[in-house]
Amino acid sequence: MPSLVPAGLPSGLPAGLIDTGAILALVDRNDQWHEPCVEAYNQNRLPWLTTEAVLNETFYLFRRNLRDDRAVWMLLRSGAIQMSVIADEELPQIQALMSQYADRPMDFADATLVHLAAREHLSVILTIDHDDFRTYRLHGRRKFTVLPRSPRR
Repeated sequence: MPSLVPAGLPSGLPAGLIDTGAILALVDRNDQWHEPCVEAYNQNRLPWLTTEAVLNETFYLFRRNLRDDRAVWMLLRSGAIQMSVIADEELPQIQALMSQYADRPMDFADATLVHLAAREHLSVILTIDHDDFRTYRLHGRRKFTVLPRSPRR
């Protein structure tokens, strides 16, 4: 497996966003999404942006499944994945997104990513939640570029 930690420093300009499922797949060689996520991760520049809500969900799922979370910490500490702050003043916009997509329903972590994408003018997302992120729109119209492709079965 290719290394997930950059040989050099991240470029500063983010490749896009990364979601919980993709982080889990990157570090779990037994995950069906592992190879597609590693390939997409390695074909794009670093860093990938995420939110505190996504990281909270990631660490919760790791601990719930009694996994060693050192690989996630390695990605964070290397700068390959960076957490972007969502300010209190932005919460009404996140609530509006959750209301707009209540029929999905959109969870808080996804809402923070969609909001961050709009705020930072990013449209690429590394996620295994293809159905959700193919439905969500930026500024009401623009589609996400969803990575990776579905895994081979």
